[in-house]
Parts: sequence; C-alpha cells; structure tokens
Amino acid sequence: MSAHPATGPAPSLLDFLAAYDEALAHWPLPVEALTVPTPYGATRVNACGPRDGRPLVLLHGGGATATCWSANAAALAAAGHRVLAVDLIGDPGRSTLDHPRLGGLPELLGWLDAVLDGLDATAADLVGHSYGGWIALRYALHAPARVRRLALLDPTQCFTGFRARYLLRVLPLLLPPRTAAKARAYLDQESGDTALDPAWRELYALGFAGFPAARPVTGPRPTPAELRTLTAPVLVLLAERSRTHHPRTVADRARHTLPNATVAVLADTSHHTLLTAHPDELNRRLTAFLTP
Repeated sequence: MSAHPATGPAPSLLDFLAAYDEALAHWPLPVEALTVPTPYGATRVNACGPRDGRPLVLLHGGGATATCWSANAAALAAAGHRVLAVDLIGDPGRSTLDHPRLGGLPELLGWLDAVLDGLDATAADLVGHSYGGWIALRYALHAPARVRRLALLDPTQCFTGFRARYLLRVLPLLLPPRTAAKARAYLDQESGDTALDPAWRELYALGFAGFPAARPVTGPRPTPAELRTLTAPVLVLLAERSRTHHPRTVADRARHTLPNATVAVLADTSHHTLLTAHPDELNRRLTAFLTP
C-alpha cells in the first residue's frame, strides 16, 4: 500500500481503507489490530477472544479481507479461542507486501510460518475459506506439526477444479478496466438470492477496483497421495449453491481422499455467503469440530 510522498494515497485507496475500517467496526466484539512483521512485509491480524485461548487462524478468500468473519468471530471467541483473522499478504487488506509479488508457494508458506512465529503460536487451528482454504490445506501439508485441526469452507482447488462455466463468467471480471461496479455485479450474480453483507460487499468492490494487489500465488491441487499424509482432523463444509465448483462432487472427492474427515454441504448458502447466510449453523459446526 505505497503512496506517493507528495500526493498521498489515491482516493480510491483511501475509500478502500475507510470501508475496511467500517466493515471491521461491524464486528460484534472488540478487535485488537496487530501488526506482525515478516520477511515479506507487515501482516495485519485482527485478534479477539481470550488472550490465553487456543490460537485459531482464519484465512479469507481472495479479495475478501480479514473483515469477512464478522458473523463468526464472536461465536468462536466465546468458545474459548484466540481468534486471529489474517489479511493475506499481497491481497486487498491492511497487510503490506514489500516485494512486487511472492515468488511462489514456498514463499507463501514461509510467510505463514513467519506469521505464526510472530503470533507466538507454535501450533494453531486453521480455518480457510475459498482461496484461503487452499492455503490452509497446503500449509497443513507443509507443516503438519503446527496445525492441530483444519477446517475448509467451500475451498477452491483442493479436491476438484473450477466449473468451466464459472471460469467463463469470471474472465470478463479480470479484464480491464477494473471497476467497483463490475465487482458488485459479479458478487450479486454469484450469490443469487442469498443476500450479501452490504458493508463487506462494498469493501470487496472497492478493493477490486482500487487496491494495488499483487497477482496471487496459485498452484496445483494436492494429489490423493499428499492428502493421505494429513495428520490433523479435517472438516470440509461446502455451499449448496456454490457456482465455483460442483459441491456434491467436491464432497464425494473429499470423502474419498480423506476418509476420516467430516464433510457436509450447507443448505441455502452460496460461495460468497457461506460465512454469513446462516451463521448459527456454520458456527455450531465449527465450534463443535474445533473443541478438542
């Protein structure tokens, strides 16, 4: 989030940062803003819950920012967790990437190693949504001793690929110009009649249009052989109306490759509203799974 020294940040970036703070202000409990230094840049972590609670790291989807957990953080904190919602480095948010981009998966995993080190979390529970689910799964394979329990929420590129129809719909979104109106239309189309949180919807749109994000680190799906090495208990929760992939196919593949995992499809939820459409159900499942 660099700024020209004479003119300051561009108005669109200022709008994004103001919208970020407004979305975070909607959280139903006090939030402590932490800055964790890493070799790749400063990482913003929104922390809440008991300081001596079991560390619970939340990894958001692409462009969603760490503010997306507004409907979940209070329930997780009430269950005794130290909730640590991380802004992905290089993605829209308040983390600052000091390089043009991360070099690849090893650097992405090294960044998360450094974040956990900075939080004094020798081991933690991980919850990842969408792209954050892919990162969480990859991290559990990379550092199994540091991941106690792993929850994947409508994760992408973990068990199956994207729907071809989804890729055709999302392609125009990635072509210039990048506008907030284009992002809003995309979210509304993908969510169908499942309402989005208005503050988060606006934040996502402003981040898409005005935040100088780096190209995200991507990679292949884990192989079945890799998945069989997982040692942590795994929960996979899928959105019934997800258009990014076929949720029933993902569920079947997850059950086949992770026979000891808990897998479920949540009704009346879309990919982007899984966290907020029916938070009581999602939070109940998460807290039950995360309780040792």
